[in-house]
Amino acid sequence: MEAEVLWPRAIRSAIKVGPEREIVTAYPYRNACPTSVWSRLIDGAEREITFAGYTNYFLWQEQSRLPDRLKSKASAGCSVRFLVGDPDSDVTRRREEIEDVPLTVGTRIRITLDALHRMGEVQGVAKRFSDDHIALSVFSFDDEMLVTPHLSSLLGHESPMLHLRRLGDDGLYDRFAGHVTALWERGRPVE
Repeated sequence: MEAEVLWPRAIRSAIKVGPEREIVTAYPYRNACPTSVWSRLIDGAEREITFAGYTNYFLWQEQSRLPDRLKSKASAGCSVRFLVGDPDSDVTRRREEIEDVPLTVGTRIRITLDALHRMGEVQGVAKRFSDDHIALSVFSFDDEMLVTPHLSSLLGHESPMLHLRRLGDDGLYDRFAGHVTALWERGRPVE
């Protein structure tokens, strides 16, 4: 039977029955998402954590003791991956021209690379370069995900963000996860 027959309009407007049911919440700005949500997702992940933001620099500023927490996750068998832009690429230079801010994209990427370098070589923590995700950040934590489509010339924290939870095959979560998998496979090693 069709959802329209089973679920009258009033109920459908109050209960998610379609693909949107994987949307936990939406934030008009990435920085409107409480740091406690990020903490819960990072600390609660057991299988995989992927930070596929072009710079990921804000994580080191907003999450206390993040290196220690990620090392602990990795030692417990959780895969931790960082996909960042190449600070010296043409894509990065073009984005810096668009943003035109003192804290450049390349500098923000280097903050992440420096933090990862200071962590040392950690079994279970991997990092790669990709310039193909300049306009979309995806942060996944087992079956939950935070997705930020970057708008025009805005900085990442000024763009909207969706909090998704995987509920079935080929939903919104799986579509974004497939995107990140393809980016990771095409990524270049960080030396």
